[in-house]
Amino acid sequence: MAALRLALCQINPTVGDVCGNAATILARLETARVAGADIVVFPEMVVSGYPPEDLLVKPDFVAACMDAAQDIARASQGLTAIFGCPWLDGDLFNAAIIAHDGRIAGVSAKRFLPNYGVFDENRYFAAASATTVFDRAGFAFGVSVCEDIWYPDGPPTEQAKYGGARLLVNISASPYHMDKGSARQRMLATRAADNGAFVAYVNLVGGQDELVFDGQSLLFGPDGGLLARGRQFEDDMVVCDLDTEQPTRQRLLDPRCRKWEPAPASCPTRIILPALPAAARPALTGPALASCLDPLAEVYSALVTATRDYVRKSGFTGVALGLSGGIDSSITAVIAADALGPENVLGVAMPTRFSSDDSLEDAEALAARLGIECRTVVIEPIFQAFLEALSPLFGDRPFDVTEENLQPRIRGTLLMALSNKFGRLVLTTGNKSEVGVGYSTLYGDTAGGYAVIKDVPKTLVYALSRWRNEQAGLDLIPERVLVKPPTAELRPNQKDSDSLPEYDALDPVLRAYVELGLSPTAMVAQGMAPAVVDRVTRLVDRNEYKRRQSPPGPKITSRAFGKDWRLPIVNRYAPERGTCGSDKESGIES
Repeated sequence: MAALRLALCQINPTVGDVCGNAATILARLETARVAGADIVVFPEMVVSGYPPEDLLVKPDFVAACMDAAQDIARASQGLTAIFGCPWLDGDLFNAAIIAHDGRIAGVSAKRFLPNYGVFDENRYFAAASATTVFDRAGFAFGVSVCEDIWYPDGPPTEQAKYGGARLLVNISASPYHMDKGSARQRMLATRAADNGAFVAYVNLVGGQDELVFDGQSLLFGPDGGLLARGRQFEDDMVVCDLDTEQPTRQRLLDPRCRKWEPAPASCPTRIILPALPAAARPALTGPALASCLDPLAEVYSALVTATRDYVRKSGFTGVALGLSGGIDSSITAVIAADALGPENVLGVAMPTRFSSDDSLEDAEALAARLGIECRTVVIEPIFQAFLEALSPLFGDRPFDVTEENLQPRIRGTLLMALSNKFGRLVLTTGNKSEVGVGYSTLYGDTAGGYAVIKDVPKTLVYALSRWRNEQAGLDLIPERVLVKPPTAELRPNQKDSDSLPEYDALDPVLRAYVELGLSPTAMVAQGMAPAVVDRVTRLVDRNEYKRRQSPPGPKITSRAFGKDWRLPIVNRYAPERGTCGSDKESGIES
């Protein structure tokens, strides 16, 4: 068969590190050359990193990216390289650069600019209006950018097909959330079968602020069959040989494309790439088909990847966090140790009069099993000093949430002092259930640089903890932590359920309200308990001011608090509640 060797290079760029990203691209380009690749494909915006946000309004940044693109093009001797870069040509475009044999042969810019969820591309880019097909030794291919291929009748894909493309290349920066990979794979298989063409999809990998990219680059045959898949959450280069006659055979068997006649004005421009001498090709060892992670392993890998990259890309080597002996701080410590190495994790136990001996023992046991450093700072004297200093002002008012919140605020102050003194980034330990309903203390347990489990509901925290113990073959997280009732230990005999519904009732309501957009009345109609719906939705609505002052954390659900959730802080909208409950306001104090 006539064969074309394709290399799909999923790499982990750093936003703004143009020189470093270019160096990584050049190194991988050379690896692909040694592997005998004819066409080498890199992800969307790989030169700048994604998303570059308002770096794009700095002309010098855009110029640096374009200069780096020229350097990469010059290194493409003997092959074709496709990579993403911001490109200024009258206006700014999210572009795929097609370099061939040492020069830029063409530019294919993004047509459909996403402006929903975490995306803001209309803020920065102009939309392309033309499609180009590239002819490499008689084998034509089209290039699209991320969102362009998600539309079943999108001009870039259809116009490339009718321009004779037998390979549809899509460069992407598609952020991860649960179930995204399977949906993406189904969509791309459909595009390949509907167009009778190979579809090559290359995705970013790694963490960037609130986003984490899962890689999992894909190659489909003209019949929609999966030919190759890259690893999840890892740098990878997938190399495959394409039978260049297969699209023709497939289209003869499935002539649906004859039923639509494009308007002459919509026909793509065709660029003929100069012929290249045949390169030596080492034999491939077999199909590059990485297996998919199971759901819990996938989420855990996303959290580890995001934590590792946020810490290291921010210039830190080590982290510190409070160890309470509870489930949230325990799983956060385990993730941090897996992401950064246990030698780079400092756990700090900070007990008061309300902390149980069991909790301190569990924190110390966790640290010992992980191999992380654990220090204990008894904060009872500091707490007592605060109480005495405030006593003349408080008078005979009873102990309440005020005194409770003093304790996490003392802990937050101590952790930030350790951060300043030893250069460690502080990790906060609040989960999505708590973040959603405001079960946290401003300037206390919200004080820190990165919120590892910010988008992980409490019930999923337990599932991940048990999964990680199973992987270790031992109880990294002590069993007692997994079975005792959750508690903040800020007053005698306190339990989370004193202030909140049980988490197995709270989490489904939170998901329905935040991720699915259901109204309170719709949730009740689906059988959710009216009192729980009323309580949880009111708390979500009232606590935006806390969420805005909390650190970023990785998105792993379909809708996360942060860039994905943009409600006004001052907001008097009250959704229709029907029979959900009374109009009485209720909330958790800060």
